[in-house]
Amino acid sequence: MGSTVAATFAPLLRLAFGSRPPLRFEFWDGSVVESTGECRGTMRIRSKDALSHMVWAPGELGMGRAFVSGAVDIEGDIFEVLRQLQSAVPGDARLGVAGAWRAVSAAGRLGALGHRPPRPREEARPRRGRRHTRSRDARAISHHYDVGNEFYRLVLGPSMTYSCARFTTEDDDGRGPADASVSLTDAQRAKHDLICRKLGLAERPGMRLLDVGCGWGSMAMHAATTYGARVVAVTISSTQAELARRRVADAGLSGSVEISLSDYRDLRGEQFDAISSIGMFEHVGANRAGEYFDKLHSLLRPEGRLLNHAISSIGGSTMGDRSFVGRYVFPDGELRDVCDVVSAMERAGFEVRDVEALREHYALTLRKWVANLEENWQQAVSLAGEGRARIWWVYMAASALGFEDGGLGLHQVLGVVPDSQGHSGMPGNRRAWK
Repeated sequence: MGSTVAATFAPLLRLAFGSRPPLRFEFWDGSVVESTGECRGTMRIRSKDALSHMVWAPGELGMGRAFVSGAVDIEGDIFEVLRQLQSAVPGDARLGVAGAWRAVSAAGRLGALGHRPPRPREEARPRRGRRHTRSRDARAISHHYDVGNEFYRLVLGPSMTYSCARFTTEDDDGRGPADASVSLTDAQRAKHDLICRKLGLAERPGMRLLDVGCGWGSMAMHAATTYGARVVAVTISSTQAELARRRVADAGLSGSVEISLSDYRDLRGEQFDAISSIGMFEHVGANRAGEYFDKLHSLLRPEGRLLNHAISSIGGSTMGDRSFVGRYVFPDGELRDVCDVVSAMERAGFEVRDVEALREHYALTLRKWVANLEENWQQAVSLAGEGRARIWWVYMAASALGFEDGGLGLHQVLGVVPDSQGHSGMPGNRRAWK
């Protein structure tokens, strides 16, 4: 019994989880540490490389490398597995010096210290120099978005929209809960339409809209087809721009929608009636927030409106190079507190008129994306590789839980540029867009 991997590993599981591992742990020699509770999943440790990854990069990064490389597998409902792991680890859990020594000793007995496994190829290397320069932002965006348009089509569905949807029915007044019976396509359309109405595009045809971080062009196309807007849409992802231009042409919208492969910092000399920034602000960075809103303010006519739609975090958070998300998903990503967003917009000269929280809607959006990925798993692997499919699977599931428990938020902040007399042109209440 003492010679099995499970016997060697069991004391470390007790250190991590206390007396009650939340899941069944199965090791490469066939030995098992059973859960003492209601087991809803299995962690399968396929090789000693899993331990090597965690020894060479202790913590979240090492565990991420083990999972992405396939040295660790998760079996069962991904949401339940992650929820149980999260709830089972005490908030003050630390191995300490003695625990770390025991972990290294156990890894040595299992032959996991003799070599350093290669990093999975999907990993973004740490970057030197200042964050959020043009060149560094371009590399970070390429890492995340230039995975392949067909891969994203599988995950996102026909709407090709990579941001929080809005799951409401036509007769909903906006105060009901997110409705899971609404299709993802309809929910994304509802989100785009809400933003168009908040921006006042319904007030007159032909208004000029700037869509910053336009993705595959879905918001721009909705604004043009539904409200007759003339749209300039910008992205720094070459693969997004390529498909967005094709979609615009196929829809017969080339005369009203321009897709530009450019950085928002290069925009100048134009004036717009409205600006939408949807899922873009997470890539801007705290140190660039003032510059970002100053630039957008300079591009708006008097009484022009900005809608900033972004993930938020209480107190703000930075996705560092040692985190799974920072290394594999969103290099250099930063989340801001919604209070900081409001303050930055006001300092830039915007009058903030509305703040709406949609976090439950993002949780449901992510669950539908996960379902799409699971349903089309083999095709996703063939398009982007198994490592990339694994990354998206676990990051989207974990993010859904973050929105469900309130660790993450999603806020739409609406601002306007008053004219020289202080006139905003805004409606007196929300009924204009609800």
